[in-house]
Amino acid sequence: MAQFLDRPKHIEVQLLGDSTGNVVHLYERDCSVQRRHQKVVELAPAKDLPREVRDKILADAVKLAKSVNYRNAGTAEFLVDQKARHYFIEINPRIQVEHTITEEITGIDLVAAQIQIAAGATLQQLGLTQDRISTRGFAIQCRITTEDPANGFSPDTGKIEVYRSAGGNGVRLDGGNGFAGAIITPFYDSMLVKCTCLAYTYEIVRRKMLRALVEFRIRGVKTNIPFLGSLLTHPTFIEGTCWTTFIDDTPELFALVGSQNRAQKLLAYLGDMAVNGSSIKGQIGDPKFKGDIIMPELHDDNGKLIDMSEPCKIGWKNILDKEGPAAYAKAVRENKGCLIMDTTWRDAHQSLLATRVRTVDLLNISRPTSYAYSNCYSLECWGGATFDVAMRFLYEDPWDRLRKMRRAIPNIPFQMLLRGANGVAYSSLPDNAIYHFCEQAKRYGVDVFRIFDALNDIDQLEVGIKAVQKAGGVVEATVCYSGDMLNPQKKYNLEYYMDLIDKIVRIGTHVIGIKDMAGVLKPGAATLLIGSIRKKYPDIPIHVHTHDSAGTGVATYVACAEAGADAVDTATDSLSGMTSQPSVGALLASLEGTGLEPDINVHHVRAIDTYWAQLRLLYSPFEAGLTGPDPEVYEHEIPGGQLTNLIFQASQLGLGAQWAETKKAYEQANDLLGDIVKVTPTSKVVGDLAQFMVSNKLSFDDVQKKAKELDFPVSVLEFFEGLMGQPY
Repeated sequence: MAQFLDRPKHIEVQLLGDSTGNVVHLYERDCSVQRRHQKVVELAPAKDLPREVRDKILADAVKLAKSVNYRNAGTAEFLVDQKARHYFIEINPRIQVEHTITEEITGIDLVAAQIQIAAGATLQQLGLTQDRISTRGFAIQCRITTEDPANGFSPDTGKIEVYRSAGGNGVRLDGGNGFAGAIITPFYDSMLVKCTCLAYTYEIVRRKMLRALVEFRIRGVKTNIPFLGSLLTHPTFIEGTCWTTFIDDTPELFALVGSQNRAQKLLAYLGDMAVNGSSIKGQIGDPKFKGDIIMPELHDDNGKLIDMSEPCKIGWKNILDKEGPAAYAKAVRENKGCLIMDTTWRDAHQSLLATRVRTVDLLNISRPTSYAYSNCYSLECWGGATFDVAMRFLYEDPWDRLRKMRRAIPNIPFQMLLRGANGVAYSSLPDNAIYHFCEQAKRYGVDVFRIFDALNDIDQLEVGIKAVQKAGGVVEATVCYSGDMLNPQKKYNLEYYMDLIDKIVRIGTHVIGIKDMAGVLKPGAATLLIGSIRKKYPDIPIHVHTHDSAGTGVATYVACAEAGADAVDTATDSLSGMTSQPSVGALLASLEGTGLEPDINVHHVRAIDTYWAQLRLLYSPFEAGLTGPDPEVYEHEIPGGQLTNLIFQASQLGLGAQWAETKKAYEQANDLLGDIVKVTPTSKVVGDLAQFMVSNKLSFDDVQKKAKELDFPVSVLEFFEGLMGQPY
């Protein structure tokens, strides 16, 4: 009758029998640590087997073998239950994998004995009588295999790149397929080597085996070594009380800590770089800058070198911290000149490069920036693009970036872009998530929140405004500028914008923001729009953002300043122009002598720019390949921050040679979607539709006629389904 045994131990007895009927045992092995009846770790002798039970098992094993006139080497196998009762399973008539631990504790060569017995020798002649067989110490054997324990012990295949064995006193290796250059195929046993250790006590042999496992270096294929390490350090194994289903019953064994393999990975990376070049997404060629970047020095009006061992403490943030957002906005409005916001730390480089600058490169220039731009309205350094690229391409923590920048520049207000009800995401988020996000952003360093909505939807905008108000930040509610308000045929006219401004003021804002994503705000339109806002709302600061795609950005800013704008966005000269913001140096020169000067030391600005000029060469492999202004932006209206990414995406899709068609398709896609305001995420919808049209050779009319049968991009479908949090 079959019986169920709860958590039994698996005990084996090694036997030798000769042709004269003599049988001896070589004591027992504990083979309880197994998976799916496949032994993983074996121990000899058993650590926690009572002496009387051991003696009974040994006697029964010899009795069974004698009863069948057993000849040669074999193993009698038993199960021992929790009440120390033993049950016979079978006799294995062969040398087993784990025979090594019996050899180690008895000093008897089982393989040689088996051959000699087969040749006719008796146990007496071999000196293998029971009274002369004894044990010394403990032995453990681990089977090192090419298996992945974290993936259900699935076999791993490939080429062994590095193979280094363990060694030392009491360490025995029985080799299999393990050597550098070996190809591990799926057609053979996965065991590479058996590692057997011997010591006088169980604890010493356990530690010796751990040391041996640590010494192994096997690269190129996964092995079970991390799992074996986890097993040997488990309290149950340390006590020696394991049972046959111990591995299956103990999930914590799979909390594995593998080796880092730094050297091999570094060599593989360097080899790949040398042969194949960089595999970083978007990189073309090698950096044009090699060597160490030279850091700038700043001098005061007397020519004395400024000590920048500590960040500058003077700046607009002092007013903000001491008196709050309303006082800050009032001080900005009362300022005589036109302040600047520096976008170099975010929008400028994302508008020119197909990737974003690493945190370390921002922090290296932080202290000089705190001095050179101490009279800056704010520093734009954070937002949706920061989260997107920091996590996808740079593998950095955007929150960590914010904290480090705040410590490095304590005197200049930080500004971020907040996508209304979307936060920094591409679709609408729960209101409480927006509120919590703004509180966290304010706590870690953001001061001014430029809040916008992709379609200028006032309800979506209000969610962000209220969240920033509650967090205690400076509210810069922003209108997204699109089209040409000087063209009477365009729907985005002065009346449209003033209606939005009125609604924003009623909700409550510290600053009015005008965000010209594509750089299509012409100087004449700037005079009309800013002048109209200033006349109606004389006490609220106005902050203008544009891109220099058409090359008219500085002229637009001068018009804005003369019409009453309090702050405009510029970038360091080396990262300005085209799809970036207008040059700070050019604006300073243009405002000189007008009474609207930003009170920024031009020599300090130029010194800072020497750093960015070198850094841009370092990031040259990610350049979008822009060579000059593109006045065609007045037609296609592609936002500056999107244009470089769109060029990169087009090349990835094989449309690089069709860039002219893509720009034209962008214009048509915009019309097909209803001439929408184009800023993340709506600009992505237009871009995806444009690339879809070029890829499939579809005209404006084709899309209209075949709309029901076309498989549009997901972003386009979501746009019409209203899944982006907008009431389309």
